[in-house]
Amino acid sequence: MTLPAFGLGTFRLQGQQVIDAVRHGLDLGYRHIDTAQIYGNEAEVGQAIADSAIARDALFLTTKIWLDNLSADKLIISLKDSLRKLRTDQVDLTLIHWPAPANGPAVADYLPLLLEAKKQGLTRQIGVSNFTIRHLREAIAVAGREEIATNQVELHPFLQNRALAGFMREQGIKLTAYMPLAYGKVMQDATLQAIAARYQANPAQIALAWLLQQGHLVIPSSTKRDHLLANLAAPSLHLDEADMTAIAGLDRGERLASPDFAPSWD
Repeated sequence: MTLPAFGLGTFRLQGQQVIDAVRHGLDLGYRHIDTAQIYGNEAEVGQAIADSAIARDALFLTTKIWLDNLSADKLIISLKDSLRKLRTDQVDLTLIHWPAPANGPAVADYLPLLLEAKKQGLTRQIGVSNFTIRHLREAIAVAGREEIATNQVELHPFLQNRALAGFMREQGIKLTAYMPLAYGKVMQDATLQAIAARYQANPAQIALAWLLQQGHLVIPSSTKRDHLLANLAAPSLHLDEADMTAIAGLDRGERLASPDFAPSWD
């Protein structure tokens, strides 16, 4: 299965909350589930999938290697532990969650370990997350652009990452937008509200359609079944050029995810 354009994110979802979200998502038709080691919910995601009637080969499952596990003695072992929690022999995509800080291992040190995990059959594809243009150049030098399935980064109408998105488009690397609804802030934006009214949609659907129309992948999350269902209508929307331009004008560099170990952003 190729990397789906639309998936279900599970960041910040814990316990029964994530079990219910994944269960509802699968029931509604989501077939890409995104998790990570640091989320602390891989076991619950695995339980929800196991309890569903969906065949494993009908699902696309993504997890991410945390910073503490980038060393040669930990990366593959940690991925095997993730597989155990997820109740599967192989994930479809494994990402490096964040580039290591300046005092940590280099991309050239840990990306080959992820390639080895792929060679061992632990993951079908590999990729990265939160990589800057500099880190992507290093990753391409190590693995080749064809090996990097995606770079998962924060992207929404208020943070449009144009330099990075442009570089990725040039390299033929797919961009997966996380937090595409800016923690729900899109719902309060007057421009998005006005556009949504014309399409008989809601601002979240408009924001997702705007991303998808640019060729990006999206992994919105929600704990509410009706929101999960509403988000699925986004791919059927087609925004006209004027609306795409209006949304492009909302960029204000509002980054919501920038921990103290984050790289120097483009």
